[in-house]
Amino acid sequence: MLIGISPLLTPDLLHALASMGHGDEIVLADANFPATTLGKRLIHLPGVSAPAVLQAVLSVLPLDSFVDQPALTMQIVGDSQTRPASVAEFDALLQQQGHQASAAIERQAFYQRAAQAFAVVATGELRTYGNILLKKGVIAA
Repeated sequence: MLIGISPLLTPDLLHALASMGHGDEIVLADANFPATTLGKRLIHLPGVSAPAVLQAVLSVLPLDSFVDQPALTMQIVGDSQTRPASVAEFDALLQQQGHQASAAIERQAFYQRAAQAFAVVATGELRTYGNILLKKGVIAA
């Protein structure tokens, strides 16, 4: 355990976050996501909700301020206008940290981005569409 660090930030997750460079992306994925298939680096956090992991990650990860949308979620297939409950939670957490709400992209486009991501975190989130992709920013000196 570390002082001031969420216990959800396991050694593997902290190593991945610290190893990422500016512009690298990480996916926090729900339990239905094909994480093993798509993840170059896979980190397992079973039994933990995706919003809880997002809150922990946002405590140490700067989001990219050089892009329009540093946080992306997956659109519901056949209903791109509906915002899932998990996404509403993601957006509330993002806004609490001073970031804008996520933008939703088409499912296959999300999968393509996830396949190129630095890492995929397989959470225990049971709600469908509980996935978010984050683009790492920089810490200004």
